[in-house]
Amino acid sequence: MARLVETPRDEMTVEQQKVYDDIAGGPRGGVRGPFLALLDSPELADKVQKLGQFVRYECSIPWDLREIAILVTAHHLKAQYEWFAHESEALRAGVSQKVIDAIRIGEEPAFDNPAEQEIYQFSKELYASNRVSDETFQKVVDRHGQQGAVDLAGLLGHYNLIAITLNIFDIEVPGGAKPLGD
Repeated sequence: MARLVETPRDEMTVEQQKVYDDIAGGPRGGVRGPFLALLDSPELADKVQKLGQFVRYECSIPWDLREIAILVTAHHLKAQYEWFAHESEALRAGVSQKVIDAIRIGEEPAFDNPAEQEIYQFSKELYASNRVSDETFQKVVDRHGQQGAVDLAGLLGHYNLIAITLNIFDIEVPGGAKPLGD
């Protein structure tokens, strides 16, 4: 069942058009995925896209590590579109295909990089217990500082919101692919 009716830009309200243009003109380069749903609430869409721009492109956690956290989130919430959108980003950021494939099938990857292992562990613990152990938290703080731990928490929270939006509105991967299975 289609839960999303995509509104052409020229039929949007002035507020929707402004947010649409901000998203399209930013680093994302277009309006896709969750933003197609979020634009029905332009104020929310604007706040979400601004937070997303920060955590995805500007926060203190390095790009490859951000992408690992996003993939763990996508896998945990079975967000097909989120996985689709970020698998190629993870590869571009330098995450190995073997790490990506392990996350996709729910296995713990064999990491060559301890920083990747720490971000993975932080994310997995959060999703397994809604908490992070003191030991895991401290490893992230030791490597990335307190700001890094806060930025990582914000990144995970943001991508939970994105995954939930994608799932609620059943936003499909182009061509109907299901990279995470059914």
